[in-house]
Amino acid sequence: MSVIAAISTPNAAGGIGIVRVSGDGAFLIADRCFRSVSGRKLSGMKGYTAAFGTVFDDSGDIDECVCIVYRAPHSYTGEDTVELSCHGGLFIMQKVLRAVLSAGAVPASPGEFTRRAFLNGKMDLAQAESVMALISAQGTAALNASRNTLEGAVSRKTEEISGLLLSAAASLAAWADYPEDDVPAVEGKTLGETLSAAEAQLSRLIDRCDSGKAVTEGVRTVICGKPNVGKSTLMNLLTGYDRSIVTSVAGTTRDVVEETVRLGDVVLRLADTAGIHETSDEVEKIGVSAAKKRLENADLIIAVFDISRPLSEEDEELLRACRSRRAVAVINKTDLMQELDTRTIGEYIPETVELSAKSADSADTLKCAIEKILGVDETDFTQEMLIGERQRQCAVNALSFVREALGALNAGLTLDAVNISIDSALGELMSLTGKRVTEETVNEVFAKFCVGK
Repeated sequence: MSVIAAISTPNAAGGIGIVRVSGDGAFLIADRCFRSVSGRKLSGMKGYTAAFGTVFDDSGDIDECVCIVYRAPHSYTGEDTVELSCHGGLFIMQKVLRAVLSAGAVPASPGEFTRRAFLNGKMDLAQAESVMALISAQGTAALNASRNTLEGAVSRKTEEISGLLLSAAASLAAWADYPEDDVPAVEGKTLGETLSAAEAQLSRLIDRCDSGKAVTEGVRTVICGKPNVGKSTLMNLLTGYDRSIVTSVAGTTRDVVEETVRLGDVVLRLADTAGIHETSDEVEKIGVSAAKKRLENADLIIAVFDISRPLSEEDEELLRACRSRRAVAVINKTDLMQELDTRTIGEYIPETVELSAKSADSADTLKCAIEKILGVDETDFTQEMLIGERQRQCAVNALSFVREALGALNAGLTLDAVNISIDSALGELMSLTGKRVTEETVNEVFAKFCVGK
């Protein structure tokens, strides 16, 4: 493969900037644009050593540089790698990268360094996906979940489940293929116990992933309610600044106002919507329509009600929309006289909190309720956790095939039918870690990476 190069530090001015170069011939290319003070060539240096010198191009010296050498296979990519560390000015880094490219390297594609690490066996696909999750972690729980996956926790658990299924598949294959060798018949009870153990472990992985998405990817959250119940005040409370316009005039918010906030370890992708109500105003109608669409597609609903006003038709419509959904009812304006029947709200939305969105302490009250409804408060993020929808879907498919195998076994179908389902489950687990995966899937995974990683 060709030698690739990219800036691996953020596209912003900083104290230091790094250009990474990787591939067979990386040392020779770096030697064409780096001159060490000692006169030593990078191609003659041992791995995990550094040299101080100058990066230059055809027009002259560019900057002082510390150059670190990593020799294959003991590098991030598993290839010969050089990292050129210079002052972190944007213009300087672009000049250094151009010097490396002029020396014979080609620009790296998004995620190409990590892709080469995967192709060279330095990590499996599940670990590779955790790299970007680690970079984008916005809290301790997300950091723990991503780091554990990078360290192989998900891969080990997947191997454990695969081991159960492989044992069952091997017994079935031996019994079916070599009947003349007096291979013991497979006992249905033992096979059922093995499949049930795999089912239980897969179910736990998936359940933990659903809670984990709240901290690793964020939750699509909509704040909704009728006009003037305090939605925008609540939005401003959660964001920590005046993100939405707040007035006493009903219908002030006419469009969807979006913001990403971290509430404890939970990341909320918030949308403050227009008040849901009947209106003859054409502009308001568009806002109300957008609010209803967001309500339908949200992963979490924060339904806001005014404690000083009785339930209206708009309130009841919102309650019906929240039934059997992940939702938190916020009974707002507790500093006013109560006119609202809160018992009715509890019949539709079990998780209910009473607060005043004008009080800073209310954020903690809402945080506890959201963590509870998302299952975050009961999730141990130091355990193995699937990262992203691709991994989750592989686990869901594997679970479906395991249950299909159990169903075939309990229905008295032939063991060949059971074995087909087991093989399909194994295929999904192999796809999860990348042992059996299409090039299209690999391309999709690494297309989400930043250049330089």
